[in-house]
Amino acid sequence: MADQDAQSPVGIEPSALPSIRWDEPAEGAALVLLDQTRLPVEEVGLVCADVPALVRAIQTLAVRGAPLLGIAGAYGVALAAVRGDDVGEAAGLLERARPTAVNLGYGVRRVAGAYWAALDKGADSQRAAAVALAEAKALHREDAEASRRMAQYGLALLDELLPGSGHQLLTHCNSGALVSGGEGTAFAVALRAHREGRLRRLWVDETRPLLQGARLTAYEAARNGMAYSLLTDNAAGSLFAAGEVDAVLIGADRIAADGSVANKVGSYPLAVLAKYHHVPFIVVAPTTTVDLGTADGASIIVEQRPGREVTEFTSPQLGSGGGEAGGLLVAPLGTQAYNPAFDITPPELITAIVTEEGAVSPVTGVGLAELCARSSQITIS
Repeated sequence: MADQDAQSPVGIEPSALPSIRWDEPAEGAALVLLDQTRLPVEEVGLVCADVPALVRAIQTLAVRGAPLLGIAGAYGVALAAVRGDDVGEAAGLLERARPTAVNLGYGVRRVAGAYWAALDKGADSQRAAAVALAEAKALHREDAEASRRMAQYGLALLDELLPGSGHQLLTHCNSGALVSGGEGTAFAVALRAHREGRLRRLWVDETRPLLQGARLTAYEAARNGMAYSLLTDNAAGSLFAAGEVDAVLIGADRIAADGSVANKVGSYPLAVLAKYHHVPFIVVAPTTTVDLGTADGASIIVEQRPGREVTEFTSPQLGSGGGEAGGLLVAPLGTQAYNPAFDITPPELITAIVTEEGAVSPVTGVGLAELCARSSQITIS
């Protein structure tokens, strides 16, 4: 399978991905995003000068990934406060932008709460806006630190579960710096293994329907000089059967109180394959992704995406699948498509959930609750 490998030049540490940043040019404060719909063809900054622009960016997946959505939501509230807009209205718009990723609502509520608390203590609107921005920046820093700790705990778990040092890891969707204030969740574990010489190969699912694996994870792997191979989602079974997968690493958009995990559609079939082939299936996510207010997987709202993301082939040149621009038809006109953005993996199929507070294995509601209780961050359901 060597002819399937791809590897970028090594020896030069890549610059950090500017996935999100707060900017204050002369014309006024703005949030600048790395437009993920344009990757891997070009790195383009998307300037969001108000909350409606940020909501559009979230819905079209220009910014995506649970932890980064939390950061974006936090900065969005701060942006509304700094602009003098209605913070309550802005918070509502942001929180409803995507229903499954719990971090979005967490970031929105945390910063809005800080803003309103400052007003309650007698601060004027300008001072309260400064408090909101400081809280958003604090969340950004905390997520970067959580990413570092998840990578540490995740690699320690791999070393415990897997003999030898040449790990072959399979990942799904994108869980790197493009979804995080740091280097990511699941991808950060693989990246740490790579830097310590313990990654033999990263298998990258293309991830239908919007190809976040092909467009984004492969892009990040190449930037970091990792040996990686791209595969279609339905080719994963043959890899398991051939003994070419040592562990599966995925992120999460929401983790219910019982340990059920919502992640990009296609995660559940991988968990079933891993269980059958006795391969560890590991979820890596910060405690802010744990929603103790959602009892189980059946209670998680699964976002339904537009059917054209399946019936049309989209690319950065043709336009985002979530936007108005059309793509190349790959199904007859009028074809009805089933296009859930996520599926739910039950806890009995998950070997461990790794957070910045450590790992839970076996995955139980009690174990998750204990981790959240230890977290320095407040998990809001």
